[in-house]
Amino acid sequence: MAKKVPYRTYLPEEKIPKYWYNLRADIKNKPYPLLNPATLKPVTAEELYPVFTKATVEQELDNDTRYFEIPEPVRELYKVYRPSPLIRAYNLEKHLDTPARIYYKFEGNNTSGSHKLNSAIAQAYYAKAEGFSGLTTETGAGQWGTALSEACSYFGLPLTVYMVKVSYNQKPFRKTVMQVFGTDVIASPSDTTQVGRMLLEKDPDSNGSLGCAISEAVEKAVTSQNMRYALGSVLNQVLLHQSVIGLECKEAMEMLDEYPDIIIGCAGGGSNLGGLIAPFMQDKLTGKANPRIVAVEPASCPSFTRGRYAYDFCDTGRITPMAKMYTLGCGFMPSPNHAGGLRYHGMAPMLSQLYHDGYMEAVAVEQSKVFAAAVLFSKVETVLPAPESAHAICAAIDEAIKCRESGEAKTILFGLSGTGYFDLTAYNEFLSGKMTDYIPTDEELQKGFDSLPKIE
Repeated sequence: MAKKVPYRTYLPEEKIPKYWYNLRADIKNKPYPLLNPATLKPVTAEELYPVFTKATVEQELDNDTRYFEIPEPVRELYKVYRPSPLIRAYNLEKHLDTPARIYYKFEGNNTSGSHKLNSAIAQAYYAKAEGFSGLTTETGAGQWGTALSEACSYFGLPLTVYMVKVSYNQKPFRKTVMQVFGTDVIASPSDTTQVGRMLLEKDPDSNGSLGCAISEAVEKAVTSQNMRYALGSVLNQVLLHQSVIGLECKEAMEMLDEYPDIIIGCAGGGSNLGGLIAPFMQDKLTGKANPRIVAVEPASCPSFTRGRYAYDFCDTGRITPMAKMYTLGCGFMPSPNHAGGLRYHGMAPMLSQLYHDGYMEAVAVEQSKVFAAAVLFSKVETVLPAPESAHAICAAIDEAIKCRESGEAKTILFGLSGTGYFDLTAYNEFLSGKMTDYIPTDEELQKGFDSLPKIE
């Protein structure tokens, strides 16, 4: 008889990783460098220092160092909520009548309700250690803003958050939680920055986007004395910090004598997905194993599945460096769907390179199907997932059904990156039958592609 695996597997506290893993060190074709839009040359550390802390700049530009030591103050705060559990979804398996073994790494057991705290703590620590007087950032659904609010409060740093306007209105209590930690929360686009005023002049009723909010947060940082900007996804430094997810996950699966055949993560900017897959992708790159890795994105903002692999600005206001990534164009304005954390026009350069080279797959799903999966998962597993996380759940269910049809007992691992307790407006819309699906036409996507910078 097969060994009974526990529902929840917790690593002991001493197993919290002591090092972050830099996946770029094992990638043969390194991600393309960030470009200075004025010179079209790779950005230098000196050019990034006015925006980010020195420590994160070094991490951002390092393609060769395999492991970075996690500062002890960061590990100490990690101990408040890490290691996070690896959970066997027995009830979901039973409901689906599948031979598949389904596991998920649950990152929602902290006040921010998501994985975002893993990088927020690191970035706030570095800002404090380097003597800065505050940070700025953007947030979509609110998880990143909440996480950085917690971290800045802990280290005694003021924080200004530009929150995408549609999420600001859809999730008012996210704003309240950030304010509990002393954060100044501003709906974006706003009249507090030059970029925001320009965007509002073009469209006074704009719902905003992550690209808009990034522009405002960067402008605020570089025009304020002794402040720096912190980003919650996309950049190499963020994916580096999030590697704690995958490192813990791999060790927990080894305890269970398991290894995933399929690894699934939601994909917006790429931080959760990049963190989850990091050590497994290392195995794939070095020939130790060959798991399928699947990125799941919203059909309303399909960067991977319908985007272009091109250099693009990371923000709508075109004030950031340009990144080579799968993108819909920095001028693309996503629909106000409820997966706010996935409402970004581009994808992490590192993940874009891996996808371009064939190491990853990607699928796009409509939000009504995502919420149907979320409701099912809530009923059988008793966890209310964030809309972003539910994209991974949706794809995991599809893969488990394929196993049922084929009779293959594959091991499926997905990332449950956060909880959905601030997303009840969205759940109510789905349950009341008011939710609609929006899929951009080729003509609408072309408008975004037309905004791509012209680079030979």
